Amino acid sequence: MIHLSPQDVRLKATAPSKDDAIRQVGEVLVANGRIQPGYVDSMLARETQANTYLGNSIAIPHGQPAQRDLITTTGIAVLQIPAGVEWNPGEVVRLVVGIAAKSDEHLQILTNLTHVLDDPAAVQALVDTDDAQVICDRLTGKSTAGQTLDTDGFDQFIDLTIDAPTGLHARPATVFADLAKSFTAEVRVRYGDQVANGKSLMSLLKLGVEHNGVVRVLAKGSDAAQALNALQQAVEDGLEEEDEVVTAVLELPALELDSPALAGVPASPGLAIAPLHRFHRTQLGFAETATHPAAEQEKLKTAIAAADGDLAELYETIKVRSGKAKAAIFQAHREFLADPELQQEALNRIPPNHSAPWAWQQVVEAKAKELEALADPVLSGRAADVRDVGQRVLARLVGGGEARVALPNHPVILIADDLTPSDTAGLDPEKIQGFCTAAGGATSHTAIIARSLHIPAIAGAGTGILDLPEGAIAILDGDGGQLYANPTQADLTKARQAQAERAQLRDGEQQTRFQPAITTDGHRIEVVANIGGPAEAAQAIQAGAEGVGLVRTEFLFLNRSAPPSEDEQYEALQTMTQALNGLPLIVRTLDIGGDKHVPYLNQPAEDNPFLGIRGVRLCLERTDLFETQLRAILRAAAGGYIRIMFPMIATLEDIRAAKTVLESVRAATDGPPVEIGMMVEVPSAVLMAAEFAQEVDFFSVGTNDLTQYLLAMDRGHPTLAKQADALHPAVLRAIAQTVQGAKLSGKWVGVCGGLAGDAQGAAILAGLGVKELSMDIPSIPKVKARLRGAAMKQMQRLAQKALACRTAEEVRAL
Repeated sequence: MIHLSPQDVRLKATAPSKDDAIRQVGEVLVANGRIQPGYVDSMLARETQANTYLGNSIAIPHGQPAQRDLITTTGIAVLQIPAGVEWNPGEVVRLVVGIAAKSDEHLQILTNLTHVLDDPAAVQALVDTDDAQVICDRLTGKSTAGQTLDTDGFDQFIDLTIDAPTGLHARPATVFADLAKSFTAEVRVRYGDQVANGKSLMSLLKLGVEHNGVVRVLAKGSDAAQALNALQQAVEDGLEEEDEVVTAVLELPALELDSPALAGVPASPGLAIAPLHRFHRTQLGFAETATHPAAEQEKLKTAIAAADGDLAELYETIKVRSGKAKAAIFQAHREFLADPELQQEALNRIPPNHSAPWAWQQVVEAKAKELEALADPVLSGRAADVRDVGQRVLARLVGGGEARVALPNHPVILIADDLTPSDTAGLDPEKIQGFCTAAGGATSHTAIIARSLHIPAIAGAGTGILDLPEGAIAILDGDGGQLYANPTQADLTKARQAQAERAQLRDGEQQTRFQPAITTDGHRIEVVANIGGPAEAAQAIQAGAEGVGLVRTEFLFLNRSAPPSEDEQYEALQTMTQALNGLPLIVRTLDIGGDKHVPYLNQPAEDNPFLGIRGVRLCLERTDLFETQLRAILRAAAGGYIRIMFPMIATLEDIRAAKTVLESVRAATDGPPVEIGMMVEVPSAVLMAAEFAQEVDFFSVGTNDLTQYLLAMDRGHPTLAKQADALHPAVLRAIAQTVQGAKLSGKWVGVCGGLAGDAQGAAILAGLGVKELSMDIPSIPKVKARLRGAAMKQMQRLAQKALACRTAEEVRAL
C-alpha cells in the first residue's frame, strides 16, 4: 500500500474546466515529488483516449504508459472540488484522484474507491469534509465507515475456500447469489475486512475474491442453517464452475511472414484470410431529462424485463449450439440484470427529471468502472459484460428492441474496438472468418465464445486497427496474435499453404490415437474395443485401441447350421491374440437368446425372450456348448493375454455355477489360470455389486441391456427406443453404485456398452470411477482425445452433476 498523507490532498478547490482540474491535481503530484512536470501533459493526453470518470462524482485521471519514465515514485493526489466541474457532458466531478503509477501499488486505493461509489452519503462526506485526513483514511482503508454491511445477529457462519481457478468471478458468483436468493435468510460474505450482500452479484464481485481465497459466509433467518449447508455444498462442488475443455492437439508451427503485423493477444486459435470489415454498432441516442419520472421508471422496468427475455432466449440458443458451459455466460448476464441493487439505484436516479436511458447508462457505467478498478484481470474484464447488459436494456428503451448490426453476407475478418459476448454469439462462422478487437483479452467471455465457435480471434490489438482500410485482404493468425493488414502476395501464398497444413494437423484425434488416454492431471483410462470377428482385432489396434474389452463370440455361432468346433473357436481367438501382441482380450462367453435366435439350438419359443433363457442361463443348460467354448478359450489363453467374462449374471448362483464349470474344464485340460469377470446388465447385479465383487476380478457394465432393463424399454421398439437413453440418471446411478460396490473388494469396473463410445458419456463414466471404456472401433480416437483434454477433477464434477439430474435431457444439457 502506498502512503497517502494530508499534503497529498488539496481541499476546497475550484476549477473552471476539466483540464484545469487535471493540472491542479498534477501540480500536487509535482510538488510532492511524485512526477516530473511533463507527466501532467500525459494525463491530459490520456483524456482524449479514455474516459476517466469513475462514477458518483469521482474521476481518476492518469497518464499514458509510454510516459511512465516521468514518474519519480508511485503516488496519488486528491483534489476536492465542492462546487464540482463538468468532466464530460452530464458528468460532474467533485473528487479528482490523480494517479501516477509505476507499478500496481495504487490498485488497493482503486478498490477502496469502488466501495465508496456504492455509498452516495460517503462520497458527499468526502466532498464536504474540512479534514484531509478523513479522505486519506477512507482511500487507504483505515476508515471503512459506511462501506461495511452490518453483520450483527448473524450468529451462524461457515468458512469456505473458493477454489474456482479465477476466484469468485461472474459465473460462480452468479451461482452463489442465485442460490442465496432461494432462501429467506439474509446472507453476508466476508472477505478480509470487506462484507458483501450474498444475494447481490455486484456486491460479491467487488470483494475481489481470488483463487483459494477464504471467505466467511454468514446467515441470519429461519432457514439460515439450510442456506449455509446449501452454499457450502455449492462451493465444494465448484459453484458449477466448469473449466473450458481444451482438446489435445499437435503443436502447430508458428506462422512466419515477412509482412509487418499488428500484434495483439491470441484469443482464439486458427488462421483466417479474408477482406477486412469494420464492425459498426448503432449509436443509441437519448435525452438526459424527462418530465414524468413515474412513467420513466415504468419504462425502465419494462425494458429490463424485455432484455431478460432476450437473454433467456439467447441462453437456450447458445446452449444448443455450444453447450451449457458457454451459454452460462448469458445466465450470468441475466443475473447482472436481476441485481436488486443495480435496478434500485437506476430507478432512484430518475426523479425528479432524468430520463430512464440516462439513469440506466449512468449506473451501468459506474458499475463497469468499479469492476475495471479491480486488480484481478478476470474480474476487471467483466466490465465488458456489464456494458453488454446495459446496451441491451438501452436498445429496448431507445430502439424498441435488440440492437441489430448489419454484417456482410460474404467471408470477412471483422475489425472492432471491442465485441460484446452478445455480438460474438451472433456471428456466423461461415461468414466471419476471424475478428480482431482493439480492446479485450483472452479471458473475456467474448474470447470464450469465439473459441466455442472455432472463430480465430485476436484481442487487445490497439486502436490503430480501427484506421485500417475496409475491403483489403488480410491475414489473421489467432495462434500467434498477429494481424497482417497488408500482406504481400508471397505471404498470402504462404498463409494459404499454412491453412491447408493446419487443416491436416487439426485432425488431432487420428494423429494422436496411439497416445494413451491420460488426463491433464495424470489419470489413465484404458480405451479398448468391442469387436465381433478376428479381422477386427487388428483394425482396433490400428485405431488406437489398448486392447479388446469385449469379443462378441456369437459371431462364431450365427448364420450356420451347426455349432463351431473347439478348433474353429481356438483358431479365431488365436488370430485375435496374435494381432493384440500381448494386449488384453476379454472374451465374453456365448450370449445367445433374446434378440439372437439360433435355429440349430432348438430353443423353445418364449413369450418374453429377454427375460428367458439367454446368456449364461443358456450356457448352464447346454454345458456341451459351454465346455467346448471354455476349452477353446483356455487353449488360446496359453499363448495370449485373455480374460473371461460371463454375460447375464443375475444371481450369485449364476456366477458360482459358471465358475464351477470353468474350473472343471481348466482342471481337465491343465489350462492356465485366467481373470474372471461378469457383465453387469440387470438390476440385481447392480444392487448386489458388493457381493458379486467378492466372486470376480472385474465388472463390465453393458449399458445397452442395463438401460432397457432399468427403464423397462425395449431398445428395438419403434416408439420407445429413443427414450431408452443410457445417459438417463437411473442408469448413471446404477453404474455409480456398481463402482462403489466393486471398490469394497478392490475390483475395477469397465463399460462395454454404447455409452462408452459417446464422448460426453465417456467423460461422465470416467468421472464415476470407471477404469476401462470399451467401444466400437470408430469411436476410439475421438474418445481418447476427449479424455486427454480433460482433468479427472473436471470429469468427476461433471459426473456428480449428472447423478443429480432428473432426466436424460438434463444430463445431455450439461
